[in-house]
Amino acid sequence: MNAQHLQPTGSAYFIAKETERPENHTLSVLVDNEPGVLARVIGLFSGRGYNIESLTVSETEHEKHLSRITIVTRGTPHVLVQIKHQLERIVPVHRVVDLTVRSHEFGQERPLERELALVKVAGTGEARVEALRLADAFRASVIDANTEHFIFEITGKGTKIDQFIAIMKPLGLIEICRTGVAALNRGPQAM
Repeated sequence: MNAQHLQPTGSAYFIAKETERPENHTLSVLVDNEPGVLARVIGLFSGRGYNIESLTVSETEHEKHLSRITIVTRGTPHVLVQIKHQLERIVPVHRVVDLTVRSHEFGQERPLERELALVKVAGTGEARVEALRLADAFRASVIDANTEHFIFEITGKGTKIDQFIAIMKPLGLIEICRTGVAALNRGPQAM
């Protein structure tokens, strides 16, 4: 059977060169803060079969009515360039910067990325004491507590939050809420 018949046709991931390996990249997109813009950006990703690992949106320049969308996506270098060019063609988009590529240009491994998570853990006795001890080691703050549960607030790289969640599972993890990645490049330059 021909290999072309086995490949899905709706995703751009299958048109990439076979020698390219998928990578995670963080994109920063400056857009007009108006209804429908986020839907158009997300529609571009879903319509072409691109996956979004993380999505964060907020107004960043109130006077100019501009919002910043931070997207972590995965693809081959060829697909990532396509995504950037397609985002640039959406009318209310002012600028698209691949922060991962930009950080390499500045001699850095990755952009500065942080995430916030709220983690609810229930427990009593030794499990409760251990959850508090480990939260302190991870610099997680208790923002709500009673005799049956804690809600911790933790910020940091996604890997730090993943580790914290993994160690809280056996101690009574109940619920998690994560914000998604906020990212900037180091140095005096703007995006």
